Amino acid sequence: MSSPLPPSTHPGLTPEAAAFYRTHSTFSDPGDLARLYAGLPSDPAQLARTARDLLIHRGEGDQFRHTHSTDRLHHDADARYVDDILRIVIARDGSPLTRRRTAGDRFVGVCRDFALLHCSLLRHSGVPARVRSGFADYFRTDGFHCDHVVTEYWDESRGWLLADAQLADPDVKAAGRVDFDPMDVPRDRFQVAGRAWRNIRAGDADPDTFGLYPPEDGPLNGEWFVAGNVRLDLAALNKVETLLWDIWGTEAEADGQTMTEPLRELYDRVSLVIAPGTPDAPDDVPFEAARRIFAQEDGLRTPNAVLEMSEYNPPRHVILRPF
Repeated sequence: MSSPLPPSTHPGLTPEAAAFYRTHSTFSDPGDLARLYAGLPSDPAQLARTARDLLIHRGEGDQFRHTHSTDRLHHDADARYVDDILRIVIARDGSPLTRRRTAGDRFVGVCRDFALLHCSLLRHSGVPARVRSGFADYFRTDGFHCDHVVTEYWDESRGWLLADAQLADPDVKAAGRVDFDPMDVPRDRFQVAGRAWRNIRAGDADPDTFGLYPPEDGPLNGEWFVAGNVRLDLAALNKVETLLWDIWGTEAEADGQTMTEPLRELYDRVSLVIAPGTPDAPDDVPFEAARRIFAQEDGLRTPNAVLEMSEYNPPRHVILRPF
């Protein structure tokens, strides 16, 4: 169990929100593997490096001079809970988590896995933390905003800061367009999904410049894709940190790429809650409002069963652990 800390006195974080984001979710809870966290540092940057050194992104093979086996890509893709990720890590190398793994001994994941593990380590150390879904501009040079997930953690002097644990390795940072501290990602370099949605709806951004890849490379981009990330971000703000390819509600009921005016109006309302303020002066997410809209909107609230649309495995319905 993490050591309790006194409630934050920062005006932007209520005691209720601090307590909520300081405790584990079903997804971030290491369970009986919490013993592996003993002796870990408490500094958020050091914890980001710990997470970084246990995981490798499925797209980083060339950078690490490593070829992911097909078996591992299929096996690791569906690990949705931190305890499952940790079991895979220690099965490949039983050393303490502070030991940097070789590329071949790491869990093969995506940005969500880096963010979730970092979030788990932060919560265990008593730091309020949450996963945020959105779009980053620092993976490409053509103005495209890539689908991405980072951690948001509470700093007593500065409030909520965005951290990208995937960049915590200096060699990885140096290889990209990263001229900022990975523990304080500028909010114009990573737009939370609600901010991207609001910019698109205001006519200030081209929806085709947001997604997994640009339109010329496939269909995973555009307005409907941003709406899906709004759904994921709202769920994560409620500590339901699903896989990025889990679908439900408004996305599952449509054909996956259709946007109607009632749906747009729904996502307009949600985005005002999860991305309030202006791009230059974003406000914190109002805790009670985010909890309320998630609980009340059937099309957005995560059910106990989701449709998993994995890239490596056939679509299947999955019953989630109670959350």
